Amino acid sequence: MISFSLNKIFAAAAVALSLLAAPAAAVADDNPSAVLDQIRSSGVLKIPVMTGEEPGYIKDPATGQWSGFYVEFLSEIATELGVKIQPVETTWGNLAADFQSNKIDIAIGVNPNPKRGLVVDYLWEALFTDAWAVLTPVGKPVKTWAELNDPSKTVVVQKGSTMQVVAQALLPKANITPVEDRGLALMELQSNRADGVVLSVFDALQITEKNIGEVSLPEPLLRNPATLAVARKPGNAGYINFLTNWVLQQRSLGQAQGKLMQSWEARGIDMSILPEGFSF
Repeated sequence: MISFSLNKIFAAAAVALSLLAAPAAAVADDNPSAVLDQIRSSGVLKIPVMTGEEPGYIKDPATGQWSGFYVEFLSEIATELGVKIQPVETTWGNLAADFQSNKIDIAIGVNPNPKRGLVVDYLWEALFTDAWAVLTPVGKPVKTWAELNDPSKTVVVQKGSTMQVVAQALLPKANITPVEDRGLALMELQSNRADGVVLSVFDALQITEKNIGEVSLPEPLLRNPATLAVARKPGNAGYINFLTNWVLQQRSLGQAQGKLMQSWEARGIDMSILPEGFSF
């Protein structure tokens, strides 16, 4: 009887301890500043950088240093957090995997994507808005997406990117050719193996300075929200709140628009193709 009673007492004590421990664990998991605390304690903000994605990402071949308007934005965020940036070379298509493997802490200029949204949290407020365009061979512009929706047409996109989603949705009859990065896509166009490359209009416009192709902004006009994203994990609520406030300040004070316009003007990008009243 005594043994039985002791067993019951020990069992009850174990249950009580588990009940006490459970709220403590829940509090730790629900700490909204957990991700912010981790980034600050590490001293670095791990950011994605990409070759061939000028003027957003520009790599100095002599020093290996990165610049460009995306790097400037991310550097400002790092400064607000009191840390330094740590560039991680990657591609648009690898961002979800990079988040899952903890290689990066943030992504910028990304478009909401349901599949990627399974593991990534997007900010609802876009940093800026552009539109989807097509880079075609010189002298062969297109007025509508329908002109490319033909089995005889080959359209190149970056693998795993929103450009691929756009092409597959609007051009189901065309031959869609996914490639790893923008440089390979442009090679396909220059080699006369493509009738078009899907790009954001601001990217397409800056490519024209290299005399590669002609920019078309096909109808219907598809606006393209460029936002920020973070990994979906416990404790990122405070991080998302911080970034949302940063984006709202950038937009409401004209800082984002001013930085982008200066970057494009510095590279001689002609914005006249944009529809009248187009707001980015």
